[in-house]
Amino acid sequence: PNILLINIDDMGWRDVGFMGSEFYETPNLDKLAAGGMIFTNAYASASNCAPSRACLMSGQWTPRHEIYTVNNSDRGKSKDRKLIPTPNNDYMPTNNVLIPEVLKNAGYTTCHAGKWHLNDDPTLFGFDVNIAGNHSGNPGSYYPPYRNVPSLEAPTDDYYLTNLIMDKTLQFLNGVDDQPFFLYYSPYAVHTPIHPVDSLMPNYEGKPTWNGQDNAKYATMVENLDIQIGRLITNLEKSGKLENTFILFTSDNGGHYGITKQWPLRSGKGSYYEGGIREPMFVRWPGEVAAGTKTDVPVINLDFYPTLLEVAGVSQPAGKTLDGKSILPLLTGTGTIESRALFWHFPIYLQAYVKNDTTTQDPLFRTRPGSAIRHGDWKLIQYFEYNDIELYNLAEDISEENNLAELNPEKRDELLQLLEEWRRKTN
Repeated sequence: PNILLINIDDMGWRDVGFMGSEFYETPNLDKLAAGGMIFTNAYASASNCAPSRACLMSGQWTPRHEIYTVNNSDRGKSKDRKLIPTPNNDYMPTNNVLIPEVLKNAGYTTCHAGKWHLNDDPTLFGFDVNIAGNHSGNPGSYYPPYRNVPSLEAPTDDYYLTNLIMDKTLQFLNGVDDQPFFLYYSPYAVHTPIHPVDSLMPNYEGKPTWNGQDNAKYATMVENLDIQIGRLITNLEKSGKLENTFILFTSDNGGHYGITKQWPLRSGKGSYYEGGIREPMFVRWPGEVAAGTKTDVPVINLDFYPTLLEVAGVSQPAGKTLDGKSILPLLTGTGTIESRALFWHFPIYLQAYVKNDTTTQDPLFRTRPGSAIRHGDWKLIQYFEYNDIELYNLAEDISEENNLAELNPEKRDELLQLLEEWRRKTN
């Protein structure tokens, strides 16, 4: 089968219609999601761009590749930091075998389209074609000149970057004949800067606020992204490739809390509360994944690597450590995933986006150094500076408002022990 992995930048859990948004308009994605399985408990393995993408592509927890954040790890003012942050690895180690390398060796034609962020050139990690990918985390502008994306030349003075990347992506698909393809479609949208698509502004000016969502400019970026994905699906359909294409859609981290809200989830990008790490996700694979299905089984983007290998019928690379589990049995209805703990480790600081943000642990930082674990319905966060412990029952408190660490010491200690064992295991 062909494989299409769609990884949106900074799109929050409720920023799409199929996850309940009544403000953003995403008819193409909603239709695709309805044709497959929707995941309500899908997670990114980090709450900001580079580490999440590094985990996805490598199939490994952050301590293995040591990409913890974007750029430097000593974020914020030094007078507000009690701990010395762990140094950050800004580049993916070249000896780490990523998904595209394995699929290319198995006979796939591979293409990266959009944001890469893991080194200067994604073709060094197994992509035959690179469209606009480099080490940049965001474009300087979605309108020409596309600062930070020098490889693309605009056909007109007002040509929108997301549209141009899709133009190039369709050119790639039109050049693929009978060989299976792996397309990693990873647009810079909807990351800042918030540059509206002017033709779509009338759709949102004056539209009533829904659940904290009311940013018309951002809404045009979401809808335009949906339109571009619609173009992609139309191309696959007309070429006869769609029915033999495995499609996985997700986002790399939570939505920017100053721009969009994911209520009832707490906080947003950069935080290890649910709003920072829980993502929209669906899988569509005609004939294999039943349409109109939904699951609340927790999954994480580390699971994509082993899943795609199984979909392609490819063996795990010799000597490669994979920390996720294939979700293919869950997708095809032939089995499930054993109950397991999911972990996050962020031993550094990430300064606040929003002044006096009350949704984070403190107003100065989106997060301070710490680790987190989810096991079953329970989630624990441990902050390292003063060993602050937070414990939440997500089944009863999805908003993470009621810290049960003192009221339920048995569950607290159980999860802390699992977390400490995991930290030892991953060094």
